[in-house]
Amino acid sequence: MQEIHVEMPEREGPGAKPVLAHVAPFVAWLFVMQMLGDPEGWKYAVRSVICLGLFVWLRPWQWYGRLELKNVPLAIGVGLLVFGLWVVGETPWFEQAFPWVHDVYVRFGVLPWGRPREELVYTPYAPEVCGWTLTVIRIAGSALVIGIIEEFFWRGFLYRWFASRNWLEMDPGKLDKLGFFVVALAFGLEHSEWFVGFLTGLIYGWMYVKTRDIWSVAIAHALTNAVLGIYVVKTGSYFFW
Repeated sequence: MQEIHVEMPEREGPGAKPVLAHVAPFVAWLFVMQMLGDPEGWKYAVRSVICLGLFVWLRPWQWYGRLELKNVPLAIGVGLLVFGLWVVGETPWFEQAFPWVHDVYVRFGVLPWGRPREELVYTPYAPEVCGWTLTVIRIAGSALVIGIIEEFFWRGFLYRWFASRNWLEMDPGKLDKLGFFVVALAFGLEHSEWFVGFLTGLIYGWMYVKTRDIWSVAIAHALTNAVLGIYVVKTGSYFFW
């Protein structure tokens, strides 16, 4: 009897498609920002629409499970904690209570190093400048677009890629110390507030290791950005934007 040989397909590894889905929306955000030039309300709206469309089209979430509802309270707590850390060092209360710490922080914890922030002469996202519609889009884009895109890039892809080239199979619950700290530092240096950004990267990274749930970390990040946006508009602290 003739032997019939059936060749089984090899299991598909982490190829270019999942890498593209995780990386392209984040790179597009930076690229469009560079191409559009100086910030304006309508430019941020355009960037948000383009990158949201790319994110939805590439669907990086297809390689993840659903949000675990048990992690939502932690996500809310972490989101609010990070917001507090982000703004407290530059509040009038902190400056009065800890003047020398405040001075060190604004000189060396915020980019560029060595000098305090320059006073803003133009606030392109203020509602009196661009209108409430574009201000609200600025808040929504920060929370629901780039906040989520960043989590799929920094934690979903880059952290696991540092740990294993077969990164889709990497269990995020198994801490990779080098990747954990490198990604947190890179995340921090992406922001003007690099020091608190580094702490934020550590906190979001810890949450991902603890929960293994990228959606809960994305919720925390989105909440941080949303509350920060409301704070910026309410207090006029547009230097955070």
